Amino acid sequence: MKTDPETSAPVDVFFKQYIDRFLSGNSAGRLMADSLHQSGVGLAPVLDHCTIRTRDVEKIACEVQKLGFEYDRSIGVLNFDSWWAKVYRRPGYPALFIDQAFDGERGKGSLIPDWVEQHGDQCFHHVAVLVEDIEWAVDSLQSKNIQFPSKIIGEPGADLRQIFTHPEIVNGKAFTVLELIERHNGYQGFLPPQADGLMESSRLP
Repeated sequence: MKTDPETSAPVDVFFKQYIDRFLSGNSAGRLMADSLHQSGVGLAPVLDHCTIRTRDVEKIACEVQKLGFEYDRSIGVLNFDSWWAKVYRRPGYPALFIDQAFDGERGKGSLIPDWVEQHGDQCFHHVAVLVEDIEWAVDSLQSKNIQFPSKIIGEPGADLRQIFTHPEIVNGKAFTVLELIERHNGYQGFLPPQADGLMESSRLP
């Protein structure tokens, strides 16, 4: 992603810095980015959304709203078993999916607090690359030794189909994952049952 910090808008600098951090810690992402750069496309135009894990969604929300992102009220607060999330959008940029564990007993099973403790909340946990054919994309990456810990979530033809790569490991802890996402019927949301299943696919044995 070409960006000159001296002349670029703050939102462009934000994505350049965060994507560079993500790619430095994710081999599947680097592989895909290199392939896209060779064809002159680049990674940014095919990003569907980027996820920030945090202990305080509202704190991160304030930061991204200063960059021109607005809360997606049509989706509202997304509630899952042990965690919750909000989505922020700005036309021309990938959506930002910001999540945290519930406070108290309900959030004890969440993967998020430990991840934030290890890696902070100034980087992307994952970026989702929008693909035309998710089976073909999985097969292509597997042929290049990229592993996937679970099956594709979402049936063929469903509005939303998703899969995570196996997490990169840093100091024995899960770090970044690359998500492949296939959308149909103009659907731009995040189905709660699928998001929960996707989250659990990155849990290490």
